[in-house]
Amino acid sequence: MGYTSKTQIYQKVKKPLLERKRRARINKCLDNLKTLVAEMRGDDGILRMDKAEMLESAVIFMRQQNSNKTSAAASAPAPAQSPLSLDSFRNGYMNAVNEVSRVMASTSGMSVDLGKSVMTHLGRIYKNLQQFHEAQTTLVDSEREMDCCSSSSAAPLSPASSGYHSDCESPAPSPMPEESEKLWRPW
Repeated sequence: MGYTSKTQIYQKVKKPLLERKRRARINKCLDNLKTLVAEMRGDDGILRMDKAEMLESAVIFMRQQNSNKTSAAASAPAPAQSPLSLDSFRNGYMNAVNEVSRVMASTSGMSVDLGKSVMTHLGRIYKNLQQFHEAQTTLVDSEREMDCCSSSSAAPLSPASSGYHSDCESPAPSPMPEESEKLWRPW
């Protein structure tokens, strides 16, 4: 009876088992890809293809989807920041301000004047961010109006025209911060 090494056992027993498991995983993923592409395309022709044809068809489909997405993104104006992400940012900012306020209140020896100045600063930053977002929203809206105006009803720009908003019949007003507004404070 001869001695068998661990390497020989691995080569005879373990390696074929691992290879079978790997091939099973590949086949399972190919089947999942096949059904996903069939659902997205709306036809079942891909379900009757062999693995190589199916992979080629899936790659072609994904390239088409990618080119459609990039062409749609290039033709459509860039959207402003989504309201959901802005609300999320506001909530996060307010949570951070509340945490700063809580830490300052619980810190012994904290100067009241320092606390007021920090909270006033955070309030100003928040207000500036709000005004910036409103200005960006107004700017995006006015650009859309300008695009609609210039493409349909407005006369084409002459060589002497500067192409700025002042050449348009109805420029969008710039948002001006009101000085009478009170400064926002979280306390």
